[in-house]
Amino acid sequence: MSITLRPGTTVMFTGDSITDCQRREIEDGLGFGYPLRVAGEWGLRHPDRPVTWLNTGIGGHKVMDLEARWQADVLDARPDVVSILVGVNDMGWHTLDPKGYVITVEEFEAGYERLLAPLAEAGTQLVLIEPFLLPIHGVVEAGAGYALIGDAERKEWRTDLNPKIKVVRKLARTYGAHLLPADDMFAELSATVGPEHWAADGVHPTPAGHAALAAAWLRLVA
Repeated sequence: MSITLRPGTTVMFTGDSITDCQRREIEDGLGFGYPLRVAGEWGLRHPDRPVTWLNTGIGGHKVMDLEARWQADVLDARPDVVSILVGVNDMGWHTLDPKGYVITVEEFEAGYERLLAPLAEAGTQLVLIEPFLLPIHGVVEAGAGYALIGDAERKEWRTDLNPKIKVVRKLARTYGAHLLPADDMFAELSATVGPEHWAADGVHPTPAGHAALAAAWLRLVA
């Protein structure tokens, strides 16, 4: 089944900085990333089917942060469709900060499930976007500062992130959500064009990376 966007549907994107994209500093509140591109392409294709698009992403947020603001930022808006992209901040790179806290797979899954349960009960259509990591080397943002990343660090992060990606896939099956396999998508794209073309730091998409996410999102829509 595809997502059905009828006239008057409200769609909410939420998550971390990949979704946020300075939304609070831009007049329409959608930011400059894939939510804006989805809304723009939909409006171009379907001017007769107006949709309300909302964005409540906040940079740096983990599942536990979403949970703390879920009622006010998501549930109270009563959206018809909720699209979630979260997980890269739950990965091990935040343990580079001495005050970092290692989030286990079990904690990640339990928290994510608490986000989904009330939406599923309300009959909300769900889109779960896999967290992703592209194989970039160099200096990246990490916790409260920056870190020089090589093969060893990427392998360590992958060891932490891969089980959490599997959790997102599992929860999509459990809750009948539409899965956007972003990690697989970017791996395939990076095999033909270098990963820096899609995300210069391996995490935050370039304009081309946001366009790829938006195109994949729209393919889920009827």
